[in-house]
Amino acid sequence: MTDETHRLRLVAVVVTYNRLEQLKITITRLLESPAEHLSAIVVADNASNDGTQEWLETVSDPRVYIERLNKNGGGAGGFEAGMRRAMQDCDPDWLVVMDDDGRPRPGAFAAFHRLDLSKWDGIASAVYFPSGEICEMNRPSRNPFWHRAEFFRTLRGGRGGFHLRAEDYASDQGQPIDVTSFVGFFISRQAVEKIGYPNPDLFLYGDDGIYTLGLTNLGGRIGFEPSVQFEHDCSTFAGQRGRFRPLWKVYYYHRNLMLLYRLAAGWMFWPVLLIILPKWFLKIRTHGGERRIFLRLMWQAVKDGLRKHTNVEHDQVLRWASQK
Repeated sequence: MTDETHRLRLVAVVVTYNRLEQLKITITRLLESPAEHLSAIVVADNASNDGTQEWLETVSDPRVYIERLNKNGGGAGGFEAGMRRAMQDCDPDWLVVMDDDGRPRPGAFAAFHRLDLSKWDGIASAVYFPSGEICEMNRPSRNPFWHRAEFFRTLRGGRGGFHLRAEDYASDQGQPIDVTSFVGFFISRQAVEKIGYPNPDLFLYGDDGIYTLGLTNLGGRIGFEPSVQFEHDCSTFAGQRGRFRPLWKVYYYHRNLMLLYRLAAGWMFWPVLLIILPKWFLKIRTHGGERRIFLRLMWQAVKDGLRKHTNVEHDQVLRWASQK
């Protein structure tokens, strides 16, 4: 490792909301990294009311900065605020972003600093469950509408055709990708200055995919580097069997996914829409007893997605979900 690499300033951005026990584990893990590997940590607290604010006030390490939002802005609002604070106050060369239940495996930042960073504007980590299996929700991918091979693999095998495969995780070589999640995503200062910040109006779901695909669309180079490894302790999502809990998430998930598909597919968005809409509305079968509300939220999501309308207050979404 060169002296120049030693001096590179890496700043972590962690977004949290009412998951204090997870946040404690993540901050502890981050602070185990020496200052030459991790210069600062910005915690974006989405107005948590579970004691998070009080606990953060007890953290005395000078590397920790706290950005307290006055209301819950969702993951998108938290990342926007946290990344903005990091850029303004921490003088980063690179940022690395994560949820409160996502954290680096020991040695992840050392591996990052050993990389040839000159060829990438962003880097996606290899994300695993704590038990060691690949975390499916954080599997990076290539846009099948931009790459012929992935397009035909997707036609034959669905989403597995464009997501990275297990052998890619086992490789010792990085490779270019187009889109990834915000668990263990590294982005250079120059790339942030080029693309700006995540759209806080997206609130929840898809903000990371839209942001990273947007960076690629602007000419940014994102690489998957399997030597940089994170873990995602997202076991709380197990057992939902396709149901959205709470139900208001139906709106954000489908509206934002429509925006992502539009960005990915270009002119092919309209024929793709004819395929995905029936599948979406068939999810009503898993929402017995709540079908009227489900349809209301889904219909509103489709309308707003088609209009690219994201300026919807969260309180309004909650009202749609509460009306019988």
